[in-house]
Formats: sequence, structure tokens, C-alpha cells
Amino acid sequence: MVDVSIIIPTYNRLWSLPKAISSCREQGPTTEVIVIDDGSTDGTWEWLQQQQDLTLLRQDNQGKDWAVNKGFALATGKYVRFLDSDDWLLSGSTKALFEAAERGELDVTCAGYQVFTEDEQLIKEIQWTVCDDFLAQQLGECDSSHYSAYLFRKSFIEDIPHRQEFAALDDRQFIIEVALKLPKIGYVQQSTFAHRAHGRQRLQNASGLTEAASHLAQLNIYKKCFEKLEQEGRLTQRYKSAASNKLWHLAHWIAKTDINTGREVYNWLYQLSPAFIPGENRGIARMYKLMGFAATERLLTIRRLLNAR
Repeated sequence: MVDVSIIIPTYNRLWSLPKAISSCREQGPTTEVIVIDDGSTDGTWEWLQQQQDLTLLRQDNQGKDWAVNKGFALATGKYVRFLDSDDWLLSGSTKALFEAAERGELDVTCAGYQVFTEDEQLIKEIQWTVCDDFLAQQLGECDSSHYSAYLFRKSFIEDIPHRQEFAALDDRQFIIEVALKLPKIGYVQQSTFAHRAHGRQRLQNASGLTEAASHLAQLNIYKKCFEKLEQEGRLTQRYKSAASNKLWHLAHWIAKTDINTGREVYNWLYQLSPAFIPGENRGIARMYKLMGFAATERLLTIRRLLNAR
């Protein structure tokens, strides 16, 4: 019987994939490593076929979410981990997570993680923040680590797919849906995952239309979550307040491309949390109050244009 399935979607990552896969091979629980090649053209598929201990699947560049969902359908483990092919798992992490999950009969076992530069120099370590409400934590009340640092009970998440419509924020939507199901959670003290932070050209620091789409996806995540909570009579002030700081920043980011939608987000924020006071950028907050959101954002747009000259 397989204890843990590790699912790795990949596309043209032959430069980093061997390290990601190697990090999955460790003494401890019985694991299977499932790699889904999303139509790579850099020799990834040919390299994968030379490996002896992997479960492989190839698709025609349909995107990460389809890849992850197909990998999940193949998984036979009691638990599941998700790993991007340019990141890696830290030594002993799957064993530690598995033992904690078994000991506590957990649905989700959490941990902190480490952040590295592209050339694998350690930037920082983010320890797991203990919180008594997993959903409030995921909504923004405190740091929630990274979902690749987690171990999930497969049976608990089998009805929660990775959703293509949330693009780069598919993992955020996924973990919000997990939190909405009120999982039994626990954590281990050690960091379990290494994340490679890329330069500004990569998706996580996207600009233009991709950036706007990411902001819209983030807004939709909060809207869908709050709609569900309201329907179920669970939309407490704590959840509203947990999202406040995220929504405040989101209103400003969206306003860079759509002032009206940004203003709607800003107004929605203060409907949810009338007493909200931002922890940073208080000068902009005062301008919003004195001049109004739209006028302030128009002024900020002019200033950005002048600075760009």
C-alpha cells in the first residue's frame, strides 16, 4: 500500500526537475511520485522515460490544473503532496508530515517552508503560524505558509479539483475550498518545502494583462468564499476582518487598470469591516478618505506616468 502520492506537473523544466524528483526519494513512508508532462519541448519527456521509479503521464500543453487533476486521479496513496517542478521537498519532510498525520488522524498537516533564490541561495525561512481557525488564517488573518508544505488526506480532498479559471492562484482557491470543509489540522515544527523565488519576468511577478487577471482571480476567490459562508450562516466578523488587509491592497492594485472596479472593492471592504485601518500606506488611506478613492487613484496614475518619463 502507498502511504503518500507526490504529484508534480511540469512544462519545460528539465533544468530543475531532477532536483524536484530526487527530493521526493527518501526513507520513511512508502511513496509514489507521479509526474505529468504538460507537452514539454526541452527533452523533459525523454528524460522522464529513462527513470525507473516514476508514474508518468503526458498531455498536450493543457495547463497545470489539468495536469494536477489527472495526476490526482492516478494517485493511490492515503495522503497527497503537491510539488511544482522548479521547487523541492526538504529532507525528511514527508516522513515527518506522514507520522504527524497518522498520529493525529489529520485531514491536513501543515508546516513552514524556506525561500531560495534561483541559484538556490537561502533567502528566508517562514515558520508555521499557529492559529485556532484554519479558514481565517487562509483568508489573511496571519501567514498561512505554502500549500506544497502541507500533506493532505486524499479522501478529504477528492472532491476539490484544481480549477483552471483561477490561473496562477489555483492553489489559493484550492486551499480555501479545503478550509471551507473544516478539516482536522495539525502541524510539524520543521520546514518541509523549498520554494524557488524567480525574477520579475516569471508568472508570480507578472505584469500587464496577466497581472490584471491574477487580481481578478483573487477577488473572485474572496467573493465565492464569502457567498458560500453567507449561504451557510458562517460569515462571521472574524472572517470579514481576516480578509480586510488583502482586499485593501487588492482595491489599489485593481484600480491601476480599472478604477471603477477598484472602487467597488474598496467600498465592499468597508461594508465588511467599517472599522478597518490599514497597517501600512496610511498616507494613501488618508487620501482615500479626504479626496475619495477614484480621485486618489487618478492622481496616483498621473504620478506614475510622470515618474516613468
